[in-house]
Amino acid sequence: MARIYLYSRFLRLYHWLQALLVIALLLTGFEVHGTIAVSGFERAATYHGIAAWSLLGLWALAWFWHVTTGEWKQYIPSPIDRVVAMLRYYGVGIFRGEPHPFHKDRWQRHNPLQRMAYLSLHVVIGPLIWLSGLAYIFYPYWQAEPMAGMTLTPVALLHTLGAFLMLAFLCVHLYLALTTSERPFGFLKGMITGYEELGDDPRAPASRDKETA
Repeated sequence: MARIYLYSRFLRLYHWLQALLVIALLLTGFEVHGTIAVSGFERAATYHGIAAWSLLGLWALAWFWHVTTGEWKQYIPSPIDRVVAMLRYYGVGIFRGEPHPFHKDRWQRHNPLQRMAYLSLHVVIGPLIWLSGLAYIFYPYWQAEPMAGMTLTPVALLHTLGAFLMLAFLCVHLYLALTTSERPFGFLKGMITGYEELGDDPRAPASRDKETA
């Protein structure tokens, strides 16, 4: 097994803060929506707003970090044949014990399907949520022409759609992270320590003792 440092301190901190804020937003959002009842509408709305602005700030910081460090390249879509290979592996190969068609390294942490999923999170689900959320927050300013008379219904529907897409992404992400690693909870441990133990692969670089930011 090759032990390789894949996840920097910032990436791990960003990942866990984002997870906590997303879960907080889902819980408070569903309470505001009337689906669940925990703290009451007013408190839920207040907490939802705090978590929303916090997540928006975290996303802005993360985008800056991705651009300045070159990490944005991790999300460039892979060729279609590699995507098909991953689909076949998760659909059939993983149950037959076939070797994984993708091998990680420092600059290729995500397999082709992960790249598509995380890219959709950053350019579709995320923008859908915060654009509709900001439109919801600043609704009182819509009363000026030429948007006077518009209702919140389409905005609320889009925001709710984004919430369910985020919930679906979270569920699938957790399922794959906990069940598809070569070692039990390997991906979870990797996002805590920064290191992953990968299968014997001659292309996998040796472990680095010194962490980078």
